[in-house]
Amino acid sequence: MDKFLKELARHWPVAKGSLAEVRKPCNRPNCRACRNGQKHPAFIFGFHEHGRQRCMYVPRKLVPALKRAIQNGRWMEQELSGIGRLLIEAYRRKRQKTSEDR
Repeated sequence: MDKFLKELARHWPVAKGSLAEVRKPCNRPNCRACRNGQKHPAFIFGFHEHGRQRCMYVPRKLVPALKRAIQNGRWMEQELSGIGRLLIEAYRRKRQKTSEDR
């Protein structure tokens, strides 16, 4: 458990979701990019909250940190899956040892 917590601290922060780059129009009436249909790049973070899909615009400065947090979240999910397997294996070893001691 201590090993996992140390690794988790090393992989902090964590986030679950996805990041997508989209293009959206601005509110300037004479914007050349919007008039030409190019629009402006923006980032959206998609996630689930209370069983519903949500999304939020992400400030450009936060994008690198959020990418790392999403990657760290994927690492954490993989580790948690492994911990479940380890718990079952430990239970089986303990159970087998108990039955051999009888």
